[in-house]
Amino acid sequence: MKATVALWKEPGGPASLEPVEIGALAAREVLVRMSGGGICRTDLAAAAGIVPLPVPFVLGHEGAGVVEAVGAAVDTVEVGDEVILSFDSCGDCVQCAANHPAFCELFPALNYSGTRLDGSTTLTQDDLPVHGSWLGQSSFGTYAVAGVRNTVKVPTRPAGLPLEFLGPLGCGVLAGAGTVFNVLRPQPGQGIAVFGLGGVGLSAVMAATVAGCHPIIGIDPHPRRRPLAQEVGATHTIDPGGVDDIDRAIAHIAGAGVDFAVDTVGSGAVVRHALMSLRMPGVCATLGLQAMKNDITIDQGHLQMGRTLTGGLEGDADPHTLIPHLIDLWRQGRFPFDQLITRFPFPRIEDALEAVRSGKAVKPVLVFD
Repeated sequence: MKATVALWKEPGGPASLEPVEIGALAAREVLVRMSGGGICRTDLAAAAGIVPLPVPFVLGHEGAGVVEAVGAAVDTVEVGDEVILSFDSCGDCVQCAANHPAFCELFPALNYSGTRLDGSTTLTQDDLPVHGSWLGQSSFGTYAVAGVRNTVKVPTRPAGLPLEFLGPLGCGVLAGAGTVFNVLRPQPGQGIAVFGLGGVGLSAVMAATVAGCHPIIGIDPHPRRRPLAQEVGATHTIDPGGVDDIDRAIAHIAGAGVDFAVDTVGSGAVVRHALMSLRMPGVCATLGLQAMKNDITIDQGHLQMGRTLTGGLEGDADPHTLIPHLIDLWRQGRFPFDQLITRFPFPRIEDALEAVRSGKAVKPVLVFD
């Protein structure tokens, strides 16, 4: 069958809407008619060539839609089910067995190669391969092929929550919230600082609010994001360009420092400030992607003082567990992730990508007819 996708023919180039052919499903694959697809900064990194992919390629990894067809070995979803697409994992390795699918031993091959494990592609154009399977889905298209492991059935969808809004739960929102819930695991009353208030950072803010953190400090130079952070739970915000010393500004709020910090930027300067914001002991999780190789320098004394610097990938979450939990928190009025979303019609994908680059929109979502 045919689909219309956003196709990149070279890194750094524009995406063009073009028809492709979807081949026969493998036994454990699912065909999804897309309703919405969130745009993540990782998509921008791949589009720019920072994450290398063979051309031509299709991006998108925060998809939501309706199951159109299933492979012969799929029994967890059926035609007509509403689903959210997340990252893929094998389900069989040591990490998957230990409920850490984000650290699956086959993660790079399943999510970053542009092909199935056997080297075949889910998409073709004029009988030539089109590289999809980006984060197990390539959902910037009217249809997407995903694996059974990264297709999450939507529990009863709350009234007032459109299906197209659910896609960001598959990556950006999952990563920010999962980092707080699964990696940092704060107790009520513990303080947290979040550096960078994009989709991931604001999701961390909302999760910290659910966890009962205090204070919750959001740091971002963008004037539109700080008020939004306070709307979704931040107790304080800081414009790093508006203070002489970020660390002193945080200390003014949190005294000896915060218990936890989340870095969603990934620059050496921000990582160092995040570590310096911590009390002793304290934990900083760094999530921001600057490049595939990104050298940073930190003061060893920060670690000797009991501070910990750890990485994070997809919030160390099982999407089949955390995504339904986040939807339930939304239903309770405790996780208003819909406030982050700006709709864009699919043909305006370049406008949506630019809105991410400029910071005009926190979480653009492409909407399909």
